[in-house]
Amino acid sequence: MKIKAEFHCHTTASDGNLSPTEVVQLAKTNGVEYLAITDHDTVDGLPEAKEACDKLNIKFIPGIELSCNHNKESIHILGFFKGDGYKSKELIDFLHNLKLNRISRAKAIVDKLKEHFNIELNYEDVIALGDGVIARPHIAKAIINAGYDYSIDYIFDNFIGNDSPAYVPNKHISVPDGIKLLKKYGCIAVLAHPKLVKKTPVKTLLEFDFDGIEAIYFQNYQSETDEFTSMANSKGLLITCGSDFHGISKDDKKHGTVGAMEIDEFFFNKFIKSYLN
Repeated sequence: MKIKAEFHCHTTASDGNLSPTEVVQLAKTNGVEYLAITDHDTVDGLPEAKEACDKLNIKFIPGIELSCNHNKESIHILGFFKGDGYKSKELIDFLHNLKLNRISRAKAIVDKLKEHFNIELNYEDVIALGDGVIARPHIAKAIINAGYDYSIDYIFDNFIGNDSPAYVPNKHISVPDGIKLLKKYGCIAVLAHPKLVKKTPVKTLLEFDFDGIEAIYFQNYQSETDEFTSMANSKGLLITCGSDFHGISKDDKKHGTVGAMEIDEFFFNKFIKSYLN
């Protein structure tokens, strides 16, 4: 039996284009029973999402996607808060400092786009697109809004991807430090979208103190899902599924809609048991 659950999606609190309430409403429409909001490096959208889930009778799991770095590569960790750790002032202050760093990063990327690709953007237009955390999708949207005839995927692949001369890394948090931070505030720590890890073998990353792996992911081929599931089983790790939903856009081929992925009841129950304990 398959369970329709969503453990990885984004709202306007980071780089999604639907509000937390709108994401919850979409989840309800799509028959999602369990929903985790996992915005990039922020918990700002969680109170609104919880209120909407309570009204629509959806089981809510407060979450976050924390940007870390290992081997000169961005590694993302999904954190699922077992309690109210996401309300901690200490955590919120820490994340606010990350947000300020993202603003500086966005300005640096805008400057590099002009330098390397002659793409001119008004920095204020980029900032205006992000009600919450400024991220690369905001920059991609600003490029399109400025009249450049490119798709979002093309922009990432050619201008602002990790190997592009216009790329600027986030403030570095090591993977061990990221896991430690999340667990300090009562999180289950899960390696996000292992398919996207390029410079380090996933098995090597799993030697860190992860609780689980996002083995079921929108971009996966079935062979990759099988491979990551096998890794998880061999190490006794939890398994989650995620669409990585960012919003409704015909140009976005890399993310699914809320509830696009399903998870076997066995893996789902194992996760929920760990989450509730």
